Amino acid sequence: MDEIQKNPLMNYLEIKKISTIYDPNEVIINLILSFILGLVISTVYKKTHKGLSYSQSFMLTNVFVTVIVCMVIMIIGNNLARAFALVGALSIIRFRTVVKDTKDTAYIFWSLASGMAAGTGSYFLAIAGNVILTIIAFILFKTNFGSIVKSEFILQFRIKKADQILTKKYTSVISKFTKSSTLLNSETSADNESIKITLDILMKDEMDQNILISEISAIKGISEVIIIAAKTDVDY
Repeated sequence: MDEIQKNPLMNYLEIKKISTIYDPNEVIINLILSFILGLVISTVYKKTHKGLSYSQSFMLTNVFVTVIVCMVIMIIGNNLARAFALVGALSIIRFRTVVKDTKDTAYIFWSLASGMAAGTGSYFLAIAGNVILTIIAFILFKTNFGSIVKSEFILQFRIKKADQILTKKYTSVISKFTKSSTLLNSETSADNESIKITLDILMKDEMDQNILISEISAIKGISEVIIIAAKTDVDY
């Protein structure tokens, strides 16, 4: 290092070898590649996402994380002291956002890995890794890997009053469409004129829940018919 200070015109390649300074072209290429990889990761997340926990901010986070990690890796280089300094600086930041879906954690790690690969100049690893992970993500999405489809629903409706004939009518319709039904709740209205029934039902394979709603709604004395997908069908 003394030689470098005494002779500021020392060969650039020697400086690069000692201090691992990135060439400006390398910096631009690494940042652009990390940005493209971040866009790819976010697009895969959008195309393969299921459930109600979709977030646009999470897509933006994937892009930012990929580029920022690329920058951090280039800042650190091979300098151990600089690495510890960055760890100390970043430890000040507190992340309080709860990850809604456990699958989102995998996308965060994907962004981190892509940013690290781009930042270290491992272009083939960065591109090949993203291609393979993209293929895996779409295969798992198309095959619906790991899902348990039970066609389970929550059925709610209101009957005007307790009536054995009315009970037999809706029970008969439910039995025709479902494999099983379990009473979850029975709630009387404030005026004591009607009862709200909540059932957990498991549909038969060949039956349509929309037709079930239509037939129950057609029964005189029943109103406010609602059917909700259970947690086995929808990710919350």
